[in-house]
Amino acid sequence: MIKYILGFILTASLSTTLCAQDYRQIHKDLIIVDGHNDVIISSILDGHDIGKRLTTGHTDIPRLIDGGVDVQVFAVWSDDKKWTENAFRHANEQIDSLEAVVNRNADYIEIAKSYADIQRIQSLGKIAAVIGIEGGNMIEQSTANLEELYARGARYLTLTWNYNLPWVTAAAVEDSKPAKEQRGLSKEGKSIIRRMNELGMMVDLSHSSKKTFYDVMKVSKKPVLVSHSNAAALTPHSRNLDDKQLKALKKNKGVIGVNYYSGFIDSTYDNRLRTLYIEQEGNEPTPKMSTWAQYTKLTPENRLRADAPMECLLEHIDYLVSKVGINHVAIGSDFDGIESAPIGLGDVSTFPNLTKALLERGYTKEDVAKIMGLNFLRILKENEG
Repeated sequence: MIKYILGFILTASLSTTLCAQDYRQIHKDLIIVDGHNDVIISSILDGHDIGKRLTTGHTDIPRLIDGGVDVQVFAVWSDDKKWTENAFRHANEQIDSLEAVVNRNADYIEIAKSYADIQRIQSLGKIAAVIGIEGGNMIEQSTANLEELYARGARYLTLTWNYNLPWVTAAAVEDSKPAKEQRGLSKEGKSIIRRMNELGMMVDLSHSSKKTFYDVMKVSKKPVLVSHSNAAALTPHSRNLDDKQLKALKKNKGVIGVNYYSGFIDSTYDNRLRTLYIEQEGNEPTPKMSTWAQYTKLTPENRLRADAPMECLLEHIDYLVSKVGINHVAIGSDFDGIESAPIGLGDVSTFPNLTKALLERGYTKEDVAKIMGLNFLRILKENEG
C-alpha cells in the first residue's frame, strides 16, 4: 500500500513537472508580441538603464528575455495638456532615447520597421523593438511630422490620449456627453487617417471616443488596432470597447490587445485599493490622489491584495474571443503605464504564466499562438500591404 501511495505521488509529481516543461517549451516556440509598453517615459527618460536587471518598474531587457518576448512595442507618449507645444520634438527625443538603449544592447535588441525586419531580427535570436506613438498631439497637426515619425520606425499612432485634439476626440472627454454634442474626426483628421493608410501605419483606437471610433471605421481601408483595451461588458469604462464596437472591429478585421491594468479588468479594483489604503494609512486618500499614488503608498503585501486576480484578465480574453473571434485578440499589457497588473503577471518576465493559463483554460497551441503574437503581426503586415 505504501509503495502504491509513493508511486502515485511520484507519478503525479512527474506529471506536474512535465506539464511545466510543456508550457514553457510551447511558450518558447511561440512568437510573443506585446503591443504596448510605456517604459520609455516611465523609466528610460528618468535615467534607468533597462539593459540591466532592475528592481523597479515592469520592464528591462533581462526580464524581456526571461519572458520570452520576441517583439516589444515601445510607446512614445506625452501628456496632451503638458505638451501643447514641442510635442513633436519630445516624441523624437523619446525615439532617440530608445535608439540609444538599442545601440548599447545591440546583441539583444534591434529596432524593426517592418514585418520582414521582425522575421530577420527574430532569426538572430534578438528582441524586435517596434515604436508606437501614443497621442496624436505629437504630430502637431502636420502630416510631414507624421511621415517623419513613420520614417523613424513608428508603426502605429494612437490617435489621442485622454484629451481632445482639434482633429480627433478622446473617450475620456466625449463619451459622457449627450450624443448630439459628441465630436469625432474632423475633415483634417480624416485626411490624416488616409495618409496613415497610404504609409502603412496602423491606426490605434485605444483612448478614442466612440464617435472617433466609428468615423475611423468609415474612412480606414486597412484593419485597425485597439492596442490596449478590454471589454466594456465586463468592466464598464470609457477605455474599454462595448459589444457594438467589437462587432465593428471584427467586420474591419482589426485586432484588440488586452490591457493588463487591474482597473480595466476588475470593476472592484478602485474600491478595494481605497479600502486597503485607509486600512494601512488610517485616513482617506485626498480627492485628487490618483490610484497610482494610493498604490505606491501600499506595502508589497497590500499591493498584492489590491491586484486583480488573473482570472479577471482571462475572462476578458474569453469574452473578446467570443465576440470577435480568435483571429482578432492580442496582448497590449500597458506595462510601466499602469500601477497594478494581475496577480501572476507582475512584469514582462511573467508572460509564460499567461501562456500556461490559456492552455489550462482549453485554448489550443494554435489559438494561444494567435493571441500571444500572430494576430498583431498579421495586421502589421496587412497595413504594410
